[in-house]
Amino acid sequence: MDETLKDEKNSSYVSRYEDLTERHTTTVIYPDGSGSVRECALLKEHELTVIINEQPAFRLICTKEYLRELVTGRLYTEGIIEKAEDIAEIYFCRYEKEASVFIEGDAVLEDSIRKDLSCCAGNIVFRTKNDRIGLKRLSAADYDPQWVFALAERFVNDSGLHGMTQGTHSCILAGKDGFVFSCEDIGRHNAVDKAVGYGLINNISLNECMLYTSGRVPVDMTEKVIAAGIPVLVSKSVPTAESAALAKEYGLTLIFRAHPDSFETIM
Repeated sequence: MDETLKDEKNSSYVSRYEDLTERHTTTVIYPDGSGSVRECALLKEHELTVIINEQPAFRLICTKEYLRELVTGRLYTEGIIEKAEDIAEIYFCRYEKEASVFIEGDAVLEDSIRKDLSCCAGNIVFRTKNDRIGLKRLSAADYDPQWVFALAERFVNDSGLHGMTQGTHSCILAGKDGFVFSCEDIGRHNAVDKAVGYGLINNISLNECMLYTSGRVPVDMTEKVIAAGIPVLVSKSVPTAESAALAKEYGLTLIFRAHPDSFETIM
């Protein structure tokens, strides 16, 4: 992110995230029965409805930043667009509760009421493209293990909103030339979409990138990364067995338990 802020008392820290959090007074209770009063910051949920060619498509519960990247990345990982240029316009309403997206050409949507299977934020898909693009096998990944350690180290120092609330997931997009973009969101799926959307909007070759996520990796997260064409997925947490199988099938290099001093990868 633009600012990495560690001290909650720092005024710039509070200013950076004041629209994304809400201050509350809490009572802390200890095993000996004593207690203390403190202030804490709680993450705000932002509801965004995405309308594609005048048809409601998604309801996303997210963190209210990088919304254009979120919408762009979601359209791409859902297989509704093939490139950023497929989006003619994106308009947000005054309060950024609604995004109206106009896609070039015929984008016929069909009913597809479903929830993201492992989403922690209650995202719902209302409609999707009836001829959505399928997953494709990825090219062999070429990565240096030192990049993984560098990403893990970067995560420790680059999650300001999580440090303030303990309520977000993080994603870092990196290429061979270094770090490209980092973001946080209440939902780990959203964080991935924001990173993917940033790459698309800024003409970054995602097939030459790696993505770091703070969250566990269920199969729908793995599908999202494969759909984006990113060949290396790194997680601070762990994948499911189904994710490991899917990664093998599509040639995704899946790295997990990634820390500054060690990581594991599926053989």
